[in-house]
Amino acid sequence: MDSNPDPTDLLEELDLKEYEATALAHLLRAGRTTAPDIAEATGIPKARIYGVLEALADYGFIEVIPGRPKQYQPKSPGEILERAKENRRQEFEDYCREVEGLRSEFLDVFGPLYEQADEDVSPTSELFHVVDVGDPSETETRRLYRIADDAVYVITNSFAYFDSVEPAVSNALDEGIDVSVLFLNPELLPDDNVPRQQEIVERLETDYPEIDFRFSEKVLPWRGTFIDPSMDYDSGLAIFLVEETDVPDYKRQAAITENGSFVAGMKRYFDLIWEYESFS
Repeated sequence: MDSNPDPTDLLEELDLKEYEATALAHLLRAGRTTAPDIAEATGIPKARIYGVLEALADYGFIEVIPGRPKQYQPKSPGEILERAKENRRQEFEDYCREVEGLRSEFLDVFGPLYEQADEDVSPTSELFHVVDVGDPSETETRRLYRIADDAVYVITNSFAYFDSVEPAVSNALDEGIDVSVLFLNPELLPDDNVPRQQEIVERLETDYPEIDFRFSEKVLPWRGTFIDPSMDYDSGLAIFLVEETDVPDYKRQAAITENGSFVAGMKRYFDLIWEYESFS
């Protein structure tokens, strides 16, 4: 990120509209002031400024001070960030309630249609489906952490994508889910990946001591995450990609499987490497 980002651009990262970000940036510089003063200082039309400030107050980013005229005061930057997270969390919870409210009607309408469809469209008829590596695969990985009942297993080179999944990892640990990570021996990593792996390992040791991890002695044929394997072959999900050193990740796809037998096989492989071909 730019070491000197534009304040308005930075505030727009919180999903603020241009005028909202402009007004809040001015308030954070100026402190308590009035709507006409904000309009004059920022160029926001006077016909729009009160609606902009009302929206910022609704978001919880500013306080309205009664008087003649009213004054507006920003919350602290830390409070603004916390309120932005809470607003997004509330939006998500509201959306989940709306979706849940559709459940009965949705299942009544589409359930019979799905059951009557050709068997070829059934997810159980295919061993795998694929998603692009990057945001789509990281979204699927976060989902695995969220839905895991017992355990999550990770096979990785350096866990370079940890930042993307860290909140899901933390939540899983809070729910009592066991997490085990099998890294690649740092001596087998490309030189530019070694510092990243070391950084992630240090973070796990410091922030997540409940995570077990070891280092594979040999290059692993695949990388990925799988959850809840069963030797009865009746549970488990996984996302993974095979090792192809000559193909950059952005050109690749990750495979997703809900096949309990395949996931059980991944667990047996994981256990063998963990027990006999890895070190701590």
